[in-house]
Amino acid sequence: MADPKQAENPPPQQPGAQPGTLVDPLRAYNFKLDINGVNEGHFTECHGLEVQVNALRYREGGAGAVVRRLAGPVAYGDVTLRYGLTTSRELWNWFMESVNGTPSRKNVSILMTGPDGLTEVFRWNLVDAWPSGWKGAALDALGQMVAIESVTLVFESINRGG
Repeated sequence: MADPKQAENPPPQQPGAQPGTLVDPLRAYNFKLDINGVNEGHFTECHGLEVQVNALRYREGGAGAVVRRLAGPVAYGDVTLRYGLTTSRELWNWFMESVNGTPSRKNVSILMTGPDGLTEVFRWNLVDAWPSGWKGAALDALGQMVAIESVTLVFESINRGG
């Protein structure tokens, strides 16, 4: 038998998508980067943000042909940032520390913003990131494109905030 008090006071609705409510997805171009200690850099692209948990296969004795799986090592993707070439040397100097064998680890946050391009919706925090690669801008005397460089970051772990 149903409790009459429960019928009078239904549980509160959880926030989020509700039936009949249109929820627009976030736009991929609304992002910012916050690199601890690097102040200059306007990034046009960020890709490679990924995590893979490798599955280890094993067979138990007496289980026949059943192959079971366990969570194994975690592998993080390399994040590549593309940016317009400027006279700032901050990213170059940070990369050169890695070239010289003493990478400087920094916390990097990739922030997704709302439709206004300003309000932070959530972020991915890359912990102990350091630059492992650099690619110079393509130069073309007949072209009219902006000079774009890229730097690749490796990191120890990732978490999502917001």
